[in-house]
Amino acid sequence: MTNLLLVEDSRLIRTTMRRILVEAGYCVEDVSDGEEALQLARHGKLDLIILDMLLPKMGGEIVLRSLKQDPTTTNIPVIVVSSLSQRNADKLENEGATAYIEKSKLDLMTGGENLLKLVHTVLRKGKAQAKTLEMAQI
Repeated sequence: MTNLLLVEDSRLIRTTMRRILVEAGYCVEDVSDGEEALQLARHGKLDLIILDMLLPKMGGEIVLRSLKQDPTTTNIPVIVVSSLSQRNADKLENEGATAYIEKSKLDLMTGGENLLKLVHTVLRKGKAQAKTLEMAQI
């Protein structure tokens, strides 16, 4: 089963995203702040992290930077979900984000089609990259 960590401080958005992802067959752990996210990421077997930027206790940019600097979490793909504009995408991708999507484009009220497409695409790319690395080491 594919394990996802969903980091979102809004209970409504977090609950809706979790429901959509679970119904799609993913195993989802969810937290509401950056400190919890880092603890779970360091101690869990995760295939993907979905990370909000505006979080209590520790902001999303600090979480992203910490994830990418830690050898135990650096290879976990991170999708950044934010209400901030798309203009931030390049900066976040330079910091290690795999993908970026604005919350308004997630289609949460109509089944989350864009969210699911993005998750599926990122996971598929991640598996292909892992297989390439595996083959290179043989």
